Amino acid sequence: MAPPTTEQWLDIAAGYFEKSQFPNCVGAVDGKHIIRIECPQKSGTLYYNYKNFFSIILMGICDSNYCFRVIDIGSYGKESDCNIFKQSSFGKKLYSGRVNFPCEKPLPGDEQGVPQPFVLVEDEAFALSKHLLRPFPGRNLNDERRIFNYRLSRARQHIECTFGILSNKWRVFHSNILVEPDFAISITKATCVLHNFVRRRDGIHIEDTLNCMLGDVNEKKGVGNAPSEAKNVREYFVKYVNKPEFSLSWQNKVVE
Repeated sequence: MAPPTTEQWLDIAAGYFEKSQFPNCVGAVDGKHIIRIECPQKSGTLYYNYKNFFSIILMGICDSNYCFRVIDIGSYGKESDCNIFKQSSFGKKLYSGRVNFPCEKPLPGDEQGVPQPFVLVEDEAFALSKHLLRPFPGRNLNDERRIFNYRLSRARQHIECTFGILSNKWRVFHSNILVEPDFAISITKATCVLHNFVRRRDGIHIEDTLNCMLGDVNEKKGVGNAPSEAKNVREYFVKYVNKPEFSLSWQNKVVE
């Protein structure tokens, strides 16, 4: 699966802004336990996850049409989202500044504002960085941050729905498969490619997105301190989604 070109990243961002009203978003990222496998010989507990079965992990980035655009398959079931992403081929490129994201640009409608990077939206299990935007942790948040978390969550739901569609369409993910990890990886790659083909051919049906049967990689826990640049980017997005001209009519319900 070839990663998007710079022009395709721009198209993805336009799709996210149209469908979830989140600016400069080039994808939603998450990881799931994808296939229950038999324990490989001499692997100990490497594939044993917190839900008490052996698995491999699918780390995916999706667009607003619920298609996978980047996948990484085969990490140990015991690994965390953050570590898996950092160790993936795409993650290494992202953290070293070698991903072909578009150049920074002002957020939509804020043409006189400070240009901002294009970002992937994630949950709290990931690390915050310049191109990775995660919600604020905790419950004692001010209204602006709660609204930001809500807006980010609406965009991030695309990856949950993408996993849900994959699981509902390909029933292989609903049973135990006593195969070695390499074979499980091949199965998963094939279903991801077929998933994209079917989505582009048939479009999206809402019933496809109702259930996500794949398990989260780990219990959601915050990770360490983020660089100041990343915090500044997130704060800029916070201010943007709370400006009257860029707010959504229903977003204030989350703070009522």
